[in-house]
Amino acid sequence: MTTTGARETVLARIRDALALAPVPGTEIPRAYRTGRTLPDDERLTLLTDRLVDYKARVHPCTADRTAEAIAAILRERGARRIGVPDGLDERWLTAYEGEVQRDSADIPAPSLDALDAVVTASAVSCAETGTIFLDGSPDQGRRALSLVPDVHVCVVDLSSVVVGVPEAVARLVPERPTTLISGPSATSDIELERVEGVHGPRTLAVVIRTDA
Repeated sequence: MTTTGARETVLARIRDALALAPVPGTEIPRAYRTGRTLPDDERLTLLTDRLVDYKARVHPCTADRTAEAIAAILRERGARRIGVPDGLDERWLTAYEGEVQRDSADIPAPSLDALDAVVTASAVSCAETGTIFLDGSPDQGRRALSLVPDVHVCVVDLSSVVVGVPEAVARLVPERPTTLISGPSATSDIELERVEGVHGPRTLAVVIRTDA
């Protein structure tokens, strides 16, 4: 096939595809499966199973033990200096004895690498996929805060855990920046060698408050 012939073939395929494209203003049906529910214990089990499969560390606790659970994780990781969003609940840090840096937009993102860990809340979580959604709310902070430090301790209320992705997306505000987290950051090369911490935290610890 000549160069001209190949060009005409490609252009013809593009024209055919455009002819099949929806006409502007045409309503596209989006009949997503929504409204699925499960009892609390089943949602907890499903989310925990998915998170562990992604090599995250899961720590269920009651709401009144949140501070102790967070402090124990940070102590185990040897975290002496942590970063937190400016709107994080101060009661969650009462058992932690190290230095706490409240984040702000004035702090350069590269300097966040000097933190040993970060603690944030979460917006909603999907049990079916083991995905945690952050939406930039005051208790979750900017995206860089949850991506630069090597350890991320994320607090999830069981009441914010839904079954599937459609149910999770329905709880989000479209205008807010959304970060989706499914386990610690990891990638694999062509030989399937897993490397963690490439695009975000090497360690993800999830504190699930079972009565909140």
